[in-house]
Amino acid sequence: MKTRELIAVQPSRPTSDGDGVKIRRVAGFQDGRMDPFLMLDELKADESKDYIGGFPPHPHRGIETLTYMINGHFRHQDHLGNQGELRDGGAQWMSAGRGVIHSEMPIMTDGQLHGFQLWINLPRAKKMQLADYRDFQPETIPQVSLGESSTLRLISGDLNGKSGPLTRPAVPMLVGDLHAQGRVSLPVSGRFNAVAYLYRGAITLQGQRVEAGHMLYFGPGDAIDLTAADSAGLLLLAGEPIQEPVVHWGPFVMNSMAEIDQAIADYQSGQLTD
Repeated sequence: MKTRELIAVQPSRPTSDGDGVKIRRVAGFQDGRMDPFLMLDELKADESKDYIGGFPPHPHRGIETLTYMINGHFRHQDHLGNQGELRDGGAQWMSAGRGVIHSEMPIMTDGQLHGFQLWINLPRAKKMQLADYRDFQPETIPQVSLGESSTLRLISGDLNGKSGPLTRPAVPMLVGDLHAQGRVSLPVSGRFNAVAYLYRGAITLQGQRVEAGHMLYFGPGDAIDLTAADSAGLLLLAGEPIQEPVVHWGPFVMNSMAEIDQAIADYQSGQLTD
């Protein structure tokens, strides 16, 4: 197996979204190294004022979202009548397709809130499909052993004979929460782009030490090798690149500015979800 080289390290940046929810963000709308992934937000708070407004009703078109909570609950409601509330360790997947209007509310558990929302691009052929939604409570997410001391909670994809519960993403992908201790070798399909967000601890790759709060970008290969000095947490994101133009405006991601203009017009006229 060919080990993927670490080609870049990028810090997440503090910002806010929704009704003032504090987050740390890595955006890659025009970054082919992240394709098919567009953006990752880390939600982490120990005070309710940092998230209490949540994300009031808002539209999307042209993307999928995947929300994963380590600590805390996350409540979803949309125009289709879907309602879901995650418990600690659960995940939610939503495909906006041609249009969805939804709201999201993070909720602390025992004074803790920590989770992620990932934006995933939809290929041109699927951007105008019908919206869809699924949630996965923690007991449905399998844990894969990676040696003596490391495990990966597998949300999507196949690894070591196990499969994640998200089986219908628009593009093939491997997404999981890696709890690493010591040396870890993780197989990743050579067809995929691969990045990983280090959210806890520190790791060493190719002699370089990386601290929490950074996105790691990997080159071609079949495996990711790293060493964690102590218990480190990484969100692994690997997916088949779409390689199509990306035009982003607020909650809409399409292939051209004309399609963005149409999405805005459809939303303003109440036809986004028709």
